[in-house]
Amino acid sequence: MYDVNEWKHVFKLDPNKDLPDEQLERLCESGTDAIVIGGSDNVTEDNVLRLMSKVRRFLVPCVLEVSTIDSIVPGFDLYFIPSVLNSKNADWIVGMHHQAMKEYGELMSMEEIVTEGYCIVNPDCKAAALTEADTHIETEDILAYARVAENLLHLPIFYLEYSGMLADIETVEKTKGVLDKSVLFYGGGIKDAETAERFGRHADVIVVGNAVYEDFDQALKTVAAVKTK
Repeated sequence: MYDVNEWKHVFKLDPNKDLPDEQLERLCESGTDAIVIGGSDNVTEDNVLRLMSKVRRFLVPCVLEVSTIDSIVPGFDLYFIPSVLNSKNADWIVGMHHQAMKEYGELMSMEEIVTEGYCIVNPDCKAAALTEADTHIETEDILAYARVAENLLHLPIFYLEYSGMLADIETVEKTKGVLDKSVLFYGGGIKDAETAERFGRHADVIVVGNAVYEDFDQALKTVAAVKTK
């Protein structure tokens, strides 16, 4: 079984976006710790299956980050289940999770499921709008959510999501400072080796997503920037 505690870098691919097969091969063989498939809109069973089938040709772990119940398909190594702690809609905290367990609980292998405590901070990103996240929060609020994730809910991952914009590096450092057992994932604005190395000093795992589609060659360099430290 794969251990996220040993990871440093993941690429997140959007099943609603196209990526040439040659580039996908380079990503999968880059040395990244995992390919995470997930997105905020038009995530369907068909496009998830299509992308998964391509990634599964390689040895890299393939993870589905579940955003809709309809997109849950077998064949992934792990299933990340996000619980958006700063959502104003309880469905995104536990409601849809309850529904998924009601429908599929008897079929699920719980060893393959990893719950993420999400904190979405960028008010302009699709994920914030979709999940009705309360993004008008201060650093102290983020630290409190991190403590909730680790100490009250005992979640294996706390995911600090800035989605498209860079966080203040001190916020990431302080967030890591209040976590002992939960793995800190950071995503948002990492586009090149320099930002990857800088944020990788504090986050346990950096997530590179948008950069794959905006500047592929620079995105590819983020792997070595954190894996060689």
